[in-house]
Amino acid sequence: MRIGIAGKGGTGKTTLCALLSWNLKDLGKQVLAVDADPDTNLASILGFPEPEKIVPIVRMKELISERMEVRGGFFKLNPQISDIPEKFMQEYRGIKLIVMGTVESGGSGCVCPESTFLKRLLREIILRKDEFILVDFEAGVEHLGRGIAREFDFLLIVVEPSQLSLESFKRISPLAEQLGVKRIFAVANKLKDGRERDFLLRNLGKEKIFGFLSYSQVFSQVNTSGNYEILREDKLYKEVKELAEKLLSD
Repeated sequence: MRIGIAGKGGTGKTTLCALLSWNLKDLGKQVLAVDADPDTNLASILGFPEPEKIVPIVRMKELISERMEVRGGFFKLNPQISDIPEKFMQEYRGIKLIVMGTVESGGSGCVCPESTFLKRLLREIILRKDEFILVDFEAGVEHLGRGIAREFDFLLIVVEPSQLSLESFKRISPLAEQLGVKRIFAVANKLKDGRERDFLLRNLGKEKIFGFLSYSQVFSQVNTSGNYEILREDKLYKEVKELAEKLLSD
């Protein structure tokens, strides 16, 4: 199964990606997590040793230039990259990770060697068999090509109880639908009470929400201590387990 996770910055999409990865692994699944966000923090939350030393593939200029055969303003559109995932894959406690990063300048839709390389690499990754592949995306989905998007079984857009977050969902959702993503849902996060739950239900509709996650006091402690393992004991982990089980039942 291929699962994309998107949402406005700060909504908790990277945390959801990590907790889903842990839960799916605990449920006996092979998990490959892909960090395709400009702020490559997924390795830290997953507990990988020395995450700051993991260089995102997008920053490997020499590798990209060589594989794309960049000559002046021209480059190859179909580079040989089949060996890249295995070469740069990390593994820790049974979870595999690829830190891709994304193109931060010139617009995510730019036709440049880096953008083309990452799209080809993502397609190569999501065509892998016998794994649950979770991709932590940046806020938009403009960098997804139609051929790539159609391979995704789910796009989960993380929303919090705010108008700005709703606007983000309403921008991302139709774009993903046009690209051919199969199933697009919101995951409601950081809910403190029934009033906030009702706010999201009223604005999105029950059929659009895949699940509800509570606001976690533990997570605020985790942000200062850096010990994300504590989340395994939090109610948030159990709520994400319910989402993982729901994914498996669909």
